[in-house]
Amino acid sequence: MQVLTKRYPKNSLLTVMDRYSAEVRNMEQVVMIPSLLRDAQLSGLGGPAKARASDLYTYFTMLKAIRMDVDHGLLPREEWQAKVASGEAEDAEKAENGTAETEEVADESASGELELEAQFHLHFSSLHHILTYLTEKAQEVTRKYQEMTGQVQ
Repeated sequence: MQVLTKRYPKNSLLTVMDRYSAEVRNMEQVVMIPSLLRDAQLSGLGGPAKARASDLYTYFTMLKAIRMDVDHGLLPREEWQAKVASGEAEDAEKAENGTAETEEVADESASGELELEAQFHLHFSSLHHILTYLTEKAQEVTRKYQEMTGQVQ
């Protein structure tokens, strides 16, 4: 398992990001045959709404892709928009809802209703929560793979 070498305050976003990156690297080192994760379900997730994302292989690839963004930064805006546009073809309804929400946020920002600091705290706390959640999922994928291959420690 990777050891955190940098020291930040416990609730620092940098600590959470480092922990996430280390856990995903550990997952990548443990999971030698990712195809074994296909059709295996992540515990605690059920129902048809979560069926698409509950496949361990899907989580494995998603967690690796997010780690690349965390470690190396964002894609240039044009590349990111192209990537999103290719996914929107599959979910037209989702894209319509996203457009409506974007217009709503733009209207609120234009009218000065949302303060910049409040927006920052909202996004900061959301990012902190999401990275913590994804770190737990990386640990769960690693643990489940070890159970499947008989490597339980």
